[in-house]
Amino acid sequence: MSLLIIEAFYGGSHKQLVDLLQEELEDCVLYTLPAKKWHWRARTSALYFSQNIPSSERYRILFSSSVLNLTELAALRPDLGKLKKILYFHENQLVYPVKKCQERDFQYGYNQILSCLVADVVVFNSIFNMESFLTSIGKFMKLIPDHRPKDLESIIRPKCQVIYFPIRFPDVSRFMPKHKTIHLQKILGLKGSGGTAPSAALPFQHEQKGSENLLKNFNSESGPCNAAQQENPGSSLTQESALRTCNSSDNSSSHLKENKQNTTFHPCDILGGTDDPQRPLHIVWPHRWEHDKDPESFFKVLLHLKDLGLNFHVSVLGETFTDVPDVFSESKKALGSSVIHWGYLPSKDDYFQVLCMADVVISTAKHEFFGVAI
Repeated sequence: MSLLIIEAFYGGSHKQLVDLLQEELEDCVLYTLPAKKWHWRARTSALYFSQNIPSSERYRILFSSSVLNLTELAALRPDLGKLKKILYFHENQLVYPVKKCQERDFQYGYNQILSCLVADVVVFNSIFNMESFLTSIGKFMKLIPDHRPKDLESIIRPKCQVIYFPIRFPDVSRFMPKHKTIHLQKILGLKGSGGTAPSAALPFQHEQKGSENLLKNFNSESGPCNAAQQENPGSSLTQESALRTCNSSDNSSSHLKENKQNTTFHPCDILGGTDDPQRPLHIVWPHRWEHDKDPESFFKVLLHLKDLGLNFHVSVLGETFTDVPDVFSESKKALGSSVIHWGYLPSKDDYFQVLCMADVVISTAKHEFFGVAI
């Protein structure tokens, strides 16, 4: 097999997925564009790739996320159009929350529908992602003034499958506070036979090979397996005993420049007695700093807690892009000493450590197609 992987937005969960595929699958090649200016990638990446991917008779399968306009690429490069084409949806534009509906934005959802029509297999990372897309096609196409295409859902649906996003869970036991380790062992003991505590290692110290279901099916004629039919929704997740993903070189250097103003700290120094039951609750919000994650609701609740005189700590993590909502700078000032960390953590070791030491993780997203951070 020779797999051609194309990623027009090489960052975040998009990067995680194709890096895993490239690492686990033999005889594949990856072509990418940086994860910047998403709207321009959706508009123009097909033309760029058509000029920059060399011709090869070895290619058998083309795998791409739905950021790429697959229809345009197939038309511009008939040699690639003949391949078995697998389209992966991290999110869909038919139900993606936008600040302001503009007529020009119709093109993004329309491109994804066209790409589905051209693809041989369409893969979604959750049932919600798939169903919200398919059931919105009819309403979406009514935005066309006249001469509307018909029956598109019935054409696309037979191609669609669900494969939950494959995640490598590293061994974070060295970051885990003692009280959490003891609590987890107690839970596992209650679930075991006779309530006896298990002698095996904790779950995050095991290595599972479930994501092989995703990887091996690129060789099959029927395409990837339908994880929606599997009994265990976690069966496509992979855990590793070694913290192989903790490599700060995997992170963009641009984040280092963008986040020089962020608080630098050693979590153990600040939190000190993490096993103290009287310590303040530590809340973490690990999401992109954008409007669709609804930071306004999150900070509104935190500031209300502060007004009530309740003591807590908060770590606001996640990537920042060109336009950062004003609520972040305003809330940081208002929260004052409650803030432990503010901003993107380039080191995955630091990121995992904050997650392990926190008590509560919050999502206020207006949507969640899969939610890798959660």
